[in-house]
Amino acid sequence: MTSSEKVAIVTGAGSGIGKAAALALMREGYAVVLAGRRKDRLEAAALEGKASGARTLIVPTDVGDPASVKALFAKTKAAFGRLDLLFNNAGMGAPPVPLEDLTYEQWKSVVDANLTGAFLCTQEAFKLMKSQEPRGGRIINNGSISAHAPRPNSAPYTSTKHAMTGLTKSTSLDGRKYDIACGQIDIGNAATEMTARMKAGVPQAHGAIAVEPTMDVENVARSVVLMASLPLDANVQFLTVMATKMPFVGRG
Repeated sequence: MTSSEKVAIVTGAGSGIGKAAALALMREGYAVVLAGRRKDRLEAAALEGKASGARTLIVPTDVGDPASVKALFAKTKAAFGRLDLLFNNAGMGAPPVPLEDLTYEQWKSVVDANLTGAFLCTQEAFKLMKSQEPRGGRIINNGSISAHAPRPNSAPYTSTKHAMTGLTKSTSLDGRKYDIACGQIDIGNAATEMTARMKAGVPQAHGAIAVEPTMDVENVARSVVLMASLPLDANVQFLTVMATKMPFVGRG
């Protein structure tokens, strides 16, 4: 590793926001560890970023599994010796069914991936960042617009994203003594596989179905790079990047 090379872990790096952020960080000269459940998608993302010349490491990971998370950070340390940035991005939603019809298993799978996964990764990042030289690093959490307001039939996802805000604040506070900064990016309607259904219309709060505007996912990647570019004595605590005309501000 060169003295100027920084090291990042991106979870959920095989597609969507995670992939876009990983590629953007590669272009900025980061060595990037791509973590996610599907090895083939991680390999494809790393291949797409090869032209940047950045070093990459592919680690298939289930962020909801403590042993899998420990292995991710152990492999990162073995390969690169340190960690400068963690982007807690991995997440999932439950089927959009009425709250009372959700199964316990559907609830738990979302909590494990979105909240427990971010906590486990944060824990391991703390252990590595506080003991390295130079000390410290940055953690960016993917909060989502759902950290502010729910969509219909989204109780598990919305609950975990509200909880992510609490984790962000606790991480920011508890990381101070180790020179670890933590901020949250709240994203609205980035054009990915997850939001493709918006082109056909999605349920609104008043019961209607409406097409919603989306934005290029590259806007999210650029925002992550901006947050990551600051020195550790400065922090973007919360950043919202969203499709300008999506139904969020005001009354829809």
